Amino acid sequence: MEKRLTSTFSIYGETSPSWLFSPLFFIEVYIGSMSIHFSSKSQEWETPQEVFKEWDEIYNFNLDVCATEKNKKCSNYFSIKENGLNQEWKGSCWMNPPYGREIGLWMKKAYESALGGAVVVCLVPARTDTKWWHDYAMKGKIVFLKGRLKFNNHKNSAPFPSAVVIFDKSCLHQTSICSAQAFNPKCSYP
Repeated sequence: MEKRLTSTFSIYGETSPSWLFSPLFFIEVYIGSMSIHFSSKSQEWETPQEVFKEWDEIYNFNLDVCATEKNKKCSNYFSIKENGLNQEWKGSCWMNPPYGREIGLWMKKAYESALGGAVVVCLVPARTDTKWWHDYAMKGKIVFLKGRLKFNNHKNSAPFPSAVVIFDKSCLHQTSICSAQAFNPKCSYP
């Protein structure tokens, strides 16, 4: 560590230790401290209440399809033990799925439930480069959320952009894309 401190780097007239600009420093400090965000260690991203409230005012949700007792947004919900993927989804459903590798299964279930008559509103990471996004999200209404959400159980904002995907039988396969403010002009979050 002492050797790192002896070498300097000048940028815009300011002198800084060269290790500050090294890829190793970036990996050690930034990725190391944010590693939970770039892995499947944390799959639970509790819905921010103000986000849920805005969408609930439009859709009046009767079911949270994947929640815990602590983070449920509706009085009716499917817990981890009940496994919402194995349940029938009816009515107006809220879904903030686990953001791990199985997110594609949740999106498939949401899409198929809409084919059966349910309305499913999904808060998901805007992962436009993934198979699940193209196979399912692109079949619904997509609302990109401005900025990065600060999820309730995390200290910092998410390191990824978010979107709300709406599966409604009346508009499946008619992809429309807009901002939250364009979808709901009264929207109060970013």
